[in-house]
Amino acid sequence: MQGKALKIGLTTAVLGTAFAALLWTTMADGAAYYLHVDEVMSQQEEMYGKRLQVHGFAHDIRVRPKSMEYRFEIRNKGYSVNAEYTGIVPDTFQNESEVVVTGRLDGDTFRVEPDGIMAKCPSKYEAKPAVGGGAPAELASGVD
Repeated sequence: MQGKALKIGLTTAVLGTAFAALLWTTMADGAAYYLHVDEVMSQQEEMYGKRLQVHGFAHDIRVRPKSMEYRFEIRNKGYSVNAEYTGIVPDTFQNESEVVVTGRLDGDTFRVEPDGIMAKCPSKYEAKPAVGGGAPAELASGVD
């Protein structure tokens, strides 16, 4: 009986250790700092080369003709950083859209990883303001 209990105990310990190691390595690879542009730019030297997720608002989006190379600014609270990205961008990626980009700070430029742009356009999803205290604007004006 003691031999059977020892085998079960060892098997449980080995499987538990393997599961913990797998979980640790998976989480370590996916972990990234999540900061706003102003936080990143106020501590640039500490951020160089680190994998970051940066939140801000896209401005001055330029795309190179006949390519998928984008250059744009990410701004927040009076700070900005230039960003470069090559790839397909989300449909909601426009000037003034809220973005979270994943990549690395290289000098004064943020190099965005492939598939590293998430964008949303809140004005597209907000309810239209009501007129006269209740009905949506298009119903209040008589438009169907």
